[in-house]
Parts: sequence; structure tokens; C-alpha cells
Amino acid sequence: MGFIENIKKRAKSNKKTIVLPETADMRTLEAAHKILEEDIANIILIGNKKEIIKKAEGFDLSKAQFVDPYDCDKLNDYVSLLVELRKNKGITPEDAKGLLLTNVLYFGCIMVKAGDADGMVAGAVNSSANVLRAALQILKTAPDTKLVSAFFLVVVPNCDMGANGTFIFSDAGLNQSPNSEELAAIAESSAKSFQLLVEEEPIVAMLSHSTKGSAKHPEVDKVVEACKIVNRECPDLKCDGELQSDAAIVPSVAASKAPSSSVAGKANVLVFPDLDAGNIGYKLVQRLAKADAYGPITQGIAKPVNDLSRGCSADDIVGVVAITAVQAQAQDK
Repeated sequence: MGFIENIKKRAKSNKKTIVLPETADMRTLEAAHKILEEDIANIILIGNKKEIIKKAEGFDLSKAQFVDPYDCDKLNDYVSLLVELRKNKGITPEDAKGLLLTNVLYFGCIMVKAGDADGMVAGAVNSSANVLRAALQILKTAPDTKLVSAFFLVVVPNCDMGANGTFIFSDAGLNQSPNSEELAAIAESSAKSFQLLVEEEPIVAMLSHSTKGSAKHPEVDKVVEACKIVNRECPDLKCDGELQSDAAIVPSVAASKAPSSSVAGKANVLVFPDLDAGNIGYKLVQRLAKADAYGPITQGIAKPVNDLSRGCSADDIVGVVAITAVQAQAQDK
């Protein structure tokens, strides 16, 4: 069974309710149809039901729940909750109501915060910054979270590297230029996410343009220090660096460049030194290797809210909804 098929099976075993706020987007409506048809999750669509149904002609959304902010019995409750959450910022009830009526991302997140949904998926038409801003302002960070970060689950077809072609690329969606402590936090969170979602042992490579001292540069030093922090804080986690990407995943290259490493040639969690490298890397693999790339999947938010690439397909949205449902199941525990 492939990665996403297994995730869907797990999502179906304990169905969660996921909000899809971007109902003006056809990919979102097609994804909702597929999710409901496969019985992966319960779906809430935000907007006017008649307008959504008209736009979604040909798709069966009869099992979806529709919530129109302008005709919502709980709007006043949501306004009061948002005022309480943002009272330190001086938000007034009028401002809160206006925000919820005009911004579906905030409306979706307030539903999750109120317990009327288990998670939210957006980003097909909204920027990552806007999706994550709403999530962080309303849902906040999870307890004991050092850093909120974002990764892509990349599944490469016909690949015997990683976990049967499955990798985490992190951080590829949020933190622009993490320092050593932040890189270490990204690595630790990504290892936990890999264990949860892939259900295999995480093997973490801290990536660089250098392998084991082959180049000297402050950016290399940053990665080396991050690896030391991870090894100190999580001694049972397999983590090594600095490693070039080929040394991290190709056994023959690892044997030459890092023969004493227990990670080199076997890595399935790839931690990039900055957002540029991570984002460029996942997109190249996605397009050139025809890989499936699900995300950005967030880690460290109090409730699961996941972003999408604006170049996503309907099937990508289906996959991210299934992942979000599994994250919600884990939070229940």
C-alpha cells in the first residue's frame, strides 16, 4: 500500500471534520467531492450554499456541511471568541465581526478553535503567509513548541531511497533563514511528523553544500551546530550532518563521502539550511521526478491547519486533507 493510500485508510478509521474555506476555487470543490466520495473526512464548505452548488455542477457535495458567515447561528459566539483571543491587540467586536465576515481563513480557523471542526486546509488561492497568520493568531502554538515550521511530504515513484521513495523536506514553507537552534527544532519536529505519518523510523540528514568538512563557511558551521544540538537533545534519534544531498540519500556516494555515518545514504527526513533551498528542492523533485508533494504541512500549531501550494491539484488537496485528519487523530490522543 502506498503512502497516501495508507493515510486515507487511517483517516477513514476515525473520521474528522475538516474546513475547506476556499470555495470559489474549482480544485477545492473537486477535492471536496472526492473526499466525500471516498469517505475520508467530514467536510465543511464556507460560503453561500446555493452559489457553491451552482459552481460545483457535476460534483456531488450533498454530504458536505455548508456554513455561510452571513447566515450563521454561531456568528456572535465566534465574534466573542475572537475578541477574547485578540483582546491584547485591542480588537473591537465590530472589527472582529467584520474580519470574520470578509476573511474565510479567519472564519475557518475560529470554527476549529471553537471545536466545530478538527482542522482546516487552505492555500489554493491564498498565500502561505495569510493562511499561517490566521492560524497563529487564532489557534496559537501547541504546548512546548519551540518553533512552528512547515514541511512537504514528497513521494517519489519507483524510488528505493528514503522510505520506499517517501521523504520529508523541511523547512520548505515557512522559516526563511533559521539559525542553529531553529534548525534543530525543525529537525526534531520533522522526525516526529515522519514517525506519525509514515510510521517508519525517521533518519534525519542536516543538509548543506558541504559533507563532513569538505567546505568551510559560516553557513556550514550553522548546520554542524544544529546537528550537535539535535544529538544532545534527542540522543535516540538518528541524525547527522553536515551532509550534501547525494551523500544523504545515495548509499554509494555515502560510502565515499561519509563512510562512518549511520545516516548517510539512508536519510528519509531532509532538513534544508534555509527556505530557499527547501522550497527550490521540493519543487524540482516534484516536477522533474514526477513526485507527489503534499504540503506545506505545518507542525507546532495547537490544532492542525495546513497550507497548499497555489499550484496544487485537486488530488493534492485530497491528500493534505487526509494528512490533516491523521494529525487531528493524533492530537486526540
